[in-house]
Amino acid sequence: MFRQHPSFMNLEHRSIFIAGANGMVGRAVVRELKNLGCRNLLTPSSQELDLTQQEKVEKFFATEKPQIVIAAAARVGGIAANNEFRADFIYENLMIESNLVHAAHQNETEKFLMLGSSCIYPKNAAQPMREEELLSGYLEYTNEPYAIAKIAGIKLCESYFRQFGRDFFSVMPTNLYGSFDNFDLETSHVIPAMIRKFHEAKTNDDDAVEIWGSGGPMREFMYVDDLASAISFIIQSISASDIYDQGISHLNIGTGRDISIRETAELIKEIVGYTGSIIQNTDKPDGTYRKLLDVSRLNDLGWKYRTELSEGLKVTYNWFLQNELAVVDYK
Repeated sequence: MFRQHPSFMNLEHRSIFIAGANGMVGRAVVRELKNLGCRNLLTPSSQELDLTQQEKVEKFFATEKPQIVIAAAARVGGIAANNEFRADFIYENLMIESNLVHAAHQNETEKFLMLGSSCIYPKNAAQPMREEELLSGYLEYTNEPYAIAKIAGIKLCESYFRQFGRDFFSVMPTNLYGSFDNFDLETSHVIPAMIRKFHEAKTNDDDAVEIWGSGGPMREFMYVDDLASAISFIIQSISASDIYDQGISHLNIGTGRDISIRETAELIKEIVGYTGSIIQNTDKPDGTYRKLLDVSRLNDLGWKYRTELSEGLKVTYNWFLQNELAVVDYK
């Protein structure tokens, strides 16, 4: 069981660096922290601070001395992007994680929270996936470089805890969606890609929308603002020793519920108001058949998701409609 620390850390008066603050996750975290009364937030853009450059990252930490770091920065994408840009995904993510963790150590950051992804788990991991499943089998090939980079980030945090006693640890969110998502059809994840496809098909009076794969794989989806809520809860409630003392390297964050890709497509089709048909392109890869996180540890701490999928998709589609001319990658 976790040892909760209700007054472990008062976020309101801390200097907090959100790495990746302009991405979907980073923006949600900033909104959450501002709602909690936090005002000393460090949110440089990727143009202002290139996290792949060690010298620039070390200079930033030495100057700003953040007390808390939330590492939400990453090179991300869907199945196609992960498979095509394999070198970019492993290199950039390894550099970002290494630079952030080491600079935080050198400057004695009080708490460091690394965000990973559920793709760290083996392709054939037992479902739902408990934290103990990490490194228990082979990874899904299409996103192996990204997953390996994220696993390295997890172990970086754990190693700095074990060698130096740093309060550095990781959380593994499930598949996310929401405002400021990446709607680029070449690099996006499944939900924003479907939203854009169905919207454009509706606008153009197309007879059908093509969806990759068989439609059978099951996925767990969480609204990004729920993740931000979980992050603030975790930062205030537990420390790194609570994670590692249980023999695990990270903590899962998700809904504990999944849905098939086909059912997701039907739901988005209804929300968008598209009346055509759906075609499954079975020549395209399905990826891992099921990826459901076991979130019992986080639930036992007292945190559970709030936003049902249908509600979150409506909010996300409304955001898309209001920002249709600027649906680019915001990371």
